[in-house]
Amino acid sequence: MTTPTTKLEAVNSMLSTIGEAPVNSLTSGLVDAETAETILNEVSRSVQAHGWNFNSEPDYTVAANISGEVRLPTEVLRADLAASITKFRSSVKEYVQRGNKMYDKVKHSYNIGEPLTLDVIILLDFELCPEVARRYIAVKAARIFQERIVGSDTLSAMNRNDEQEALFALREMEGDNGDYNIFDDHSTASVLNRSIGTKVTNNGSSF
Repeated sequence: MTTPTTKLEAVNSMLSTIGEAPVNSLTSGLVDAETAETILNEVSRSVQAHGWNFNSEPDYTVAANISGEVRLPTEVLRADLAASITKFRSSVKEYVQRGNKMYDKVKHSYNIGEPLTLDVIILLDFELCPEVARRYIAVKAARIFQERIVGSDTLSAMNRNDEQEALFALREMEGDNGDYNIFDDHSTASVLNRSIGTKVTNNGSSF
């Protein structure tokens, strides 16, 4: 019975690109295996930082601490004030992520003093990612690993083809799972919603 790709399987797949034998565990002590795992972690972080439906958390509330700072959990890669809050408002407040804290660009301070509702991108463990994402991460990591260790242009070209196919599959899954709609876009919605900016005259008519 086949199962989703494990981290050990991904590392062994990477080792195979340079002709190395597979290892039985991630603590084998083999230098190339440790290098492969490091690259796999780097690529996983890089891919997930783009933000996908599977690692996005909308309307994620983070409380302020006793100093008024809104500190983000360690697994948060990106954070922004939730779209549900900013959708139809002017920029009275502007918060950005700096390090592991949110920063108030209007007050020029980390002292926010209230909970913030954020849209965040979470870094998941490799084996918490869906299989299509694991496949893309593993294939991309294998290509980078081979290029750093061996540097074969021929192998690199072959790996890039596999990587491209894996990326197409990931994007297809993203489109299916994300349920994206053109009308979710603020610029489109604001044009279609004719009530925004409507003026009402004294007799009750609008223009």
